[in-house]
Amino acid sequence: MTDFLLELLCEEIPARMQIKASEDLARLFAEKLAEAGLKPDSIQSFVTPRRLALIARGLPLQTEAVNEELKGPRADAPPQALAGFLGKTGLTREQLVERPDAKGNAILFAIIEKPGRATADVLAEAIPAIVRAFPWPKSMRWGTGSLRWVRPLHSILCILTDEAGAEVVPLDIDGIKTTNTTEGHRFMAPGRFAVSSFDAYVSELKRRFVILDATERADHIWQDATNQAFANGLEGVEDR
Repeated sequence: MTDFLLELLCEEIPARMQIKASEDLARLFAEKLAEAGLKPDSIQSFVTPRRLALIARGLPLQTEAVNEELKGPRADAPPQALAGFLGKTGLTREQLVERPDAKGNAILFAIIEKPGRATADVLAEAIPAIVRAFPWPKSMRWGTGSLRWVRPLHSILCILTDEAGAEVVPLDIDGIKTTNTTEGHRFMAPGRFAVSSFDAYVSELKRRFVILDATERADHIWQDATNQAFANGLEGVEDR
């Protein structure tokens, strides 16, 4: 089993769009994985003024192999009908299975085996699709690219992690290549740093003046405001 960490770092996201964007990221990610037959143990999404992030825990290393059954024509169908079905399935007549229907007619079926796919390959297809179809209320293009995002997208952190370490899921979205690095507060802690796990990601961000969890961030702001008001003989007026 492995964990997947995604971060989309951009310029400032309007405050009114942040929470909905975090929810949309988790929803779209879960839908894409379900289409591929992947089900993580849990999915959590986060948002800060400059980033959307997601951690999916307990992903299998690959999807399960499955058999898909397609119903075809009757065994005594005209050659044209049989040829069309064989062309659709990519099988030969000898590979088809005959089964009687309720009236005793022999019906042809194709059993198509679909091997399992590496989880990294599934993610490499899913993430660009999510980014390009993301439902921002308003989005923009910049430079000469075709990608639309709420504000210019700067970098994409995209890693699978397990006990052995972190592995970048390689992909390229409109010239932005995935890495295992990100950055903290743009003024108080400039510069990029490498990420090896979700826990390290959260702690290193906090060390660089970024609190990933929105609820924790709001509580921190209110507590600081209350303390500073008290130190000056004042009382804070709570206004969420």
